[in-house]
Amino acid sequence: MGKNHAEHQVVIGGSPQACFDALTDYETFPDWQQAIQSIEVVSRDKEGRGSEVAFQIDAIVRKISYRLKYHYEEPHRITWDYLGGDIKSVDGEYVFEDNGDGTTLATYQLALDPGVWVPPPIAKALREQVMKRSMEELKKRVEAAAAA
Repeated sequence: MGKNHAEHQVVIGGSPQACFDALTDYETFPDWQQAIQSIEVVSRDKEGRGSEVAFQIDAIVRKISYRLKYHYEEPHRITWDYLGGDIKSVDGEYVFEDNGDGTTLATYQLALDPGVWVPPPIAKALREQVMKRSMEELKKRVEAAAAA
């Protein structure tokens, strides 16, 4: 099928570091990211951040498991390499840009190949919905922590 690329941006009421911290606190994902069923941090880097992380996702039609290897440019960028799982490949990154006013422009880029043919309009709608929901959940998490 090939990779489908997409990008979603949102302004979050918090610092790039707050966004980065929320997305590297993997064990809490099932508490605030609706699609994530479970997470296992398989290994950590020398700073204690998740290096290899295993996910189980509720993709509505079925459960999907996969592993990612993370790379960090704290606090502005998180990227990953796909290590294997139920899909063919998934590459992407989060980028956090300080707006200088206490907010962050968060950008999520994703290239996904599910490994099976999905009609292009459906694949696009699913990918965009997943990205939008993920970013809205990140925004809610960071802004709730800032308000506490």
